[in-house]
Amino acid sequence: MFTGIIEGVGRLSAIENRGGDARLIVDVGSLPFDAVQLGESIAVNGVCLTVVEFDAMSFAADASNETLSLTTLGGLSVDARLNLERAMRPTDRLGGHLVSGHVDGVGSVLDIQPDARAQRWRFAAPQALLRYIAKKGSICVDGVSLTVNEVDDTGFEVALIPHTVANTAFATTRIGDPVNLEIDLVARYVERLLAGRSDGN
Repeated sequence: MFTGIIEGVGRLSAIENRGGDARLIVDVGSLPFDAVQLGESIAVNGVCLTVVEFDAMSFAADASNETLSLTTLGGLSVDARLNLERAMRPTDRLGGHLVSGHVDGVGSVLDIQPDARAQRWRFAAPQALLRYIAKKGSICVDGVSLTVNEVDDTGFEVALIPHTVANTAFATTRIGDPVNLEIDLVARYVERLLAGRSDGN
């Protein structure tokens, strides 16, 4: 599990084809990387990946065809900036919201507008996901826990404070860029519970 609070910004140093899928080599950049362990989980732009190799400044993670096709990872270019977060520990503060690292779909940046010192960002989202996005609810965009300010039939809007823009890959994200979206876990379970009730269970 993750919190959606980005711990560091790294970059994609290489992507290697491995028998049809891919291995990503990630420079950890500003991510605190002490005591890393083989097999631990790191969220890369919101996608939970497993460390299969590492050294002092980078780690390797394998991405299956499923992951490459359902997230933005398959379309990344070498040197792309990456939002990074190590898995939370039981003693960590939950500063954002509970994030699984299992991306629900890919959206895109529709608009970026200044709003005093902050910025208002508008994202398109697949129709199948919009039903789970609520005003003042939480959503994870490229691994970042954000609060939804507005939502309609085509997408949603959030506000990014200067700290968020400066300390995430949003600093280099542009209008039209694809983004990974993960809806709030609570919305999934509420729907499942309501579906059971409608079935008479």
